[in-house]
Amino acid sequence: MWQMTQRSFGGPDVFERVEVPRPGPGPGEVLVRVVATSVNAADWKLRGGLIRKLGEPPLVLGLDVSGVVVERGDDATRFAPGDTVFGMVFGGANAEYVVAHQDRLAAVPSSLDPVRAAALPVAGLTAWQSLASVRRGERVLVHAAAGGVGHLAVQLAARRGAEVAGTARAANHEYLRELGVGEPIDYRTTDFTTAVREVDLVLDLVGGDNTDRSLRVLSATGRVIAAEGPETHPDSRVSRFYVDPTTAALTELAAAVDRADLDLRVATILPLTELAAAHRLGESGGVRGKIVLTAA
Repeated sequence: MWQMTQRSFGGPDVFERVEVPRPGPGPGEVLVRVVATSVNAADWKLRGGLIRKLGEPPLVLGLDVSGVVVERGDDATRFAPGDTVFGMVFGGANAEYVVAHQDRLAAVPSSLDPVRAAALPVAGLTAWQSLASVRRGERVLVHAAAGGVGHLAVQLAARRGAEVAGTARAANHEYLRELGVGEPIDYRTTDFTTAVREVDLVLDLVGGDNTDRSLRVLSATGRVIAAEGPETHPDSRVSRFYVDPTTAALTELAAAVDRADLDLRVATILPLTELAAAHRLGESGGVRGKIVLTAA
């Protein structure tokens, strides 16, 4: 089998295609022939060494996966060979095959194309789970609102009856309005802390000083959910979010797409062998929706 490996931390050019033995699944695991994966912000941070949760190089990145089960390990009874599944792995999906735990996978519904399904796990679950507490009438601010997570988050907040503001470059403002954003903010020309007030929930998909600045716009009971940044924050109003990719959560998410409650946008589809180009595009900013990579 082949995989896209990096032997050092660095820019997009560190990736190379190499041949390696095909792995076998362990207990509770299945071997998946990868149909598609996608690019998340965590991928280029892992590539550059800003996040080191996968250890030191050599590394194979890729968190999202959709594909076909080809082999089961001991005690893996949820799926059978031939089943089309999607879900999360903690690295390794940028390859022809990947081993995944059955508890982090779900069946791809018949209405969802397997290539598009690869865009859903990380972005969809982050939006779905981080906004679980949103209630009708609340004011929500989503940073990076036009991106992979953001475009799903603003839809979810709007469908739950929230008033939604979102930061994005001006070229994406009409797009955000289509998704349910009532107050788009151009972060390049406007300080969002002067544009919104009395926000009940800020979903921070940017990190850095954006988290601290978001505290300035909160209502008396407001909170910030940070999908980027350190694990803890000195202000109790900030909660660090980590996605929980269970089969039940993935199934619920797929059902929302199936019902057309969520409009999953794919910005572009590239071959996995063009992983470097996909990273450059993602890091450039301004991408609407997700970048998907096909392995088949």
